[in-house]
Amino acid sequence: MNSGSFNGRHMTMILVAFFGVVIAVNMTMATLASRTFGGLVVENSYVASQKFNGWLAEARAEKALDWALDLKRGANGRLDARLSGEGGALADARLTVLARHPLGGMPERNLRFRSLGGGRYESVEALPAGRWILHVEAKAGSHAINRIVDLQ
Repeated sequence: MNSGSFNGRHMTMILVAFFGVVIAVNMTMATLASRTFGGLVVENSYVASQKFNGWLAEARAEKALDWALDLKRGANGRLDARLSGEGGALADARLTVLARHPLGGMPERNLRFRSLGGGRYESVEALPAGRWILHVEAKAGSHAINRIVDLQ
């Protein structure tokens, strides 16, 4: 028999190599996905689906307020927020922020803000460097807005 011909041993090696690569890639992707998933988006998807229309109505009401929020990290690590509406700066608002680390590497933090006047607010606590997902709630009188800010 000619050693240069294709035989069953060659086919076996090709199949083992092919499936070895497929399994290795799948294991790598599964490991990376499980290490980088930050957690649940909602606790119960059925309950969330039942609340969806209410959330849409709240979003329309927020949009009608025409409030603008500008949120940045200052050099000292504190957050600087500017809040304005149709009539200009919102100086009487109350801001609360829940900061979540997107990969769950650090615990959640509730940040408090103090008014600096003219619709400008500064967080009392500094936020560690890195990426954070901020859930911002601003209330003024009977009106409120909720924003999600991805802070780098």
